[in-house]
Parts: sequence; C-alpha cells; structure tokens
Amino acid sequence: MNPAVLPFLASVIMAMTAWGCVLSRYVWPRVRVADLRTAAEPILYLHLFRYVGLAFLIPGVVDTGLDTRWSHPAAYGDVIAAILAGIALLLRSGRFFRVALWAFSVWGTVDLLRAFATGPVYGIVEHLHATYFIVAIGVPLLLCTHGLLYARLIQR
Repeated sequence: MNPAVLPFLASVIMAMTAWGCVLSRYVWPRVRVADLRTAAEPILYLHLFRYVGLAFLIPGVVDTGLDTRWSHPAAYGDVIAAILAGIALLLRSGRFFRVALWAFSVWGTVDLLRAFATGPVYGIVEHLHATYFIVAIGVPLLLCTHGLLYARLIQR
C-alpha cells in the first residue's frame, strides 16, 4: 500500500466528522424546520461550485500521471452535478422541483462515491497535488450536504 494513502484516508474521515458536526449543529436545525425549497436552496448554491472538479484535468494542478480513467469521470461528473443543481434552482418554484432535487442528489452522490471507490484502484493519491484539498475537504462537505437533502426529501 502506498504510504500516502493512510494520511489521505485519515484526512477524509476527519473532514467527514468535522463537517458532520458543523452541519448537525448549525445547519440541520434550520434545514429540518424550513420548507423544502428554502432548505435546499443554499445547498444547491454550494453545489454550483462543483465545476472546481475540472481542476482534475489541468496538468500542473494535478500530476500528469493522474489516470484519466479517474480524472475525466470525476471532473465531468462534477460539472453535470453542478448543472443539475442549477436546474433544480431554476425549478424551485415549479412542480418538478422535488424530481429535480432527487435527480441532482442521486447523480451527485453516486458521482462522489464512484470517485472515492475508484480512486485507490487508479492510485490517485500521489497524483492529486493541489487538488488533494478538493477530495479531502470539499468532497466530505458535499457528501454531508447530500445527506441533509436526502433527510429532507424523505421527511414527511
């Protein structure tokens, strides 16, 4: 096993824990009681920034050895998630808002989990360079906010 993998995994676990604490303490109490549109809106705005995943395609920002079988789906999957978040925002006052939220959240979650699951297969850790912080800090936040949306979508 690559010696960089353990600190990377520790970073991801610590970020999931930290974001989970912050969101459960400061965000969930408001999201839980707000109507779905009001609750989802700031989360969707956050996910508009998923275009940042395009950094996985830029040589110099990432190592040229970063496997494109990982970087291309990760980058373009994030862009699609950002577009779906934008569509959901556009539909927030319409009757298809809930459908758009589900589509966005399922796509966005699967995209992030796919990147996490396939990262070790393609040995990405030593090739991420500056984009390490996207994966180690940003992705846990995004996953936690997807969790908030799922909790609201299934809440009666």
